[in-house]
Amino acid sequence: MNTTTLSPIIAGTMNWGIWDKNLNQKEMENILHVCFENKITTFDHAPIYGSYTTEAAFGNAFASSAIAREKIQLISKCGIEIVAQNRPTTIKHYDYSKAHIIRSVEQSLSNLKTDYLDVLLLHRPSPLMQADTIAEAVEQLKSEGKIHAFGLSNFTNSQTELIRQKTAVSYNQVPFSATNFEPMIDGSFDYMQNNQIRPISGNPLGSVFRQDIPQTRRLKNLLATLVSKYHLGSDTLLLAWVLQHPAKVIPIAGTVNIARIQSLHKAVALTLDPEDWFAIWSESMGHEVP
Repeated sequence: MNTTTLSPIIAGTMNWGIWDKNLNQKEMENILHVCFENKITTFDHAPIYGSYTTEAAFGNAFASSAIAREKIQLISKCGIEIVAQNRPTTIKHYDYSKAHIIRSVEQSLSNLKTDYLDVLLLHRPSPLMQADTIAEAVEQLKSEGKIHAFGLSNFTNSQTELIRQKTAVSYNQVPFSATNFEPMIDGSFDYMQNNQIRPISGNPLGSVFRQDIPQTRRLKNLLATLVSKYHLGSDTLLLAWVLQHPAKVIPIAGTVNIARIQSLHKAVALTLDPEDWFAIWSESMGHEVP
């Protein structure tokens, strides 16, 4: 049984390093403290972030932060191998051999300056993955105390069931937002609720602020009205929409903007009026609910 407790909102580190913000150690340490002070205590990683550099950069910042390990939760992933400098990989692929899973976790532990991961996720499903082999690796890592809980990322229900038949699955990180609401209508969230699997949303704001298309224009027009009603920002309202689903979705916030981090907890405390929640869904679809 999973006893790991994650914060209601997770800090995503994918863009902290050279892939985007290129934060230096002092800046990372400061963002760590800002997150921690605002009750965002879970940090989402993957070895490939920053072309295999961001985990180690975060680990250095964490080591100098003086934040106690037991006060935060660390998620990392394994499976995806990408072409990068000083790596033998020649083509992007997936590797879920037992040796690779264990080696990947041990490297993440070294990078993050920790003895254990709170959660290990398989980053993406592979057509070559063997459930028995994955289960052997996961059970060994658990028995050695190197991971406390196990989950998946971007797995379908049938792929999840394949793995779940061999070892306990506690999380599945899937795209879910006002503009990408399929998991709540295609049976994914029903399946997860029935099997005590917590969804994690890797992109909870969807494409609202990234694309200028009819769907996002409709949503922005509605959100402008709701901002006046709730006296909160559009991003906070969109997070609250995600959090309100009964599957108990945990959104990942990738921002390093201090003011935005400080306002994230407001989404946790907010319950949208049901009509407003359905209005957001309706505007996303472009028509009334069926």
